[in-house]
Amino acid sequence: MARRDRLVEEYARALLAVAEAEGELADVEEELYRFGKAVEREPGLRDALTDPGLPTDRKRAVVEELLSRKASRHTRNLVAFLIEQGRARDLPRIVEALAELAAERRRRVVAEVRSAVPLDDERRERLARALSRATGKDVEVRVLVDPSVIGGVVARVGDQVFDGSIRNRLQQARERLAGVGRR
Repeated sequence: MARRDRLVEEYARALLAVAEAEGELADVEEELYRFGKAVEREPGLRDALTDPGLPTDRKRAVVEELLSRKASRHTRNLVAFLIEQGRARDLPRIVEALAELAAERRRRVVAEVRSAVPLDDERRERLARALSRATGKDVEVRVLVDPSVIGGVVARVGDQVFDGSIRNRLQQARERLAGVGRR
């Protein structure tokens, strides 16, 4: 597990305990992960949730509006808790730590997979098997839809990156062709 700040780890452990106690760990973990990545990627959302001038009840309303149809009550409450504690800025790191802790409990590692389109269960499973063979570890896949990938997938397991995107394949082809032209 990557070295993390102690406070981030404690919040992650607390969220993990609550989600487990509610019997909703898998769903809450997935929903929190997606929301944490959205906060990380969207500066406007991050700024709104971390603005000290914006009252906490307004921040909660923003979260409720964004997650009301996309996340369970447990997930919305946990996000609201982090915001009320002034931890919105740390939310992506806390959620990533939670995913790693949950995966460790299941004796697995988390693979963050970026794909231009959502992956169905069969593709997720095939990808998890392939990444498991490549890393020698049991891999749990977390898919983030990222239109910049264009085609294929980019997977990160710890410090290892597996880039099977069309963009990467085209770049490799360009480099090979450039090398052929120099001979």
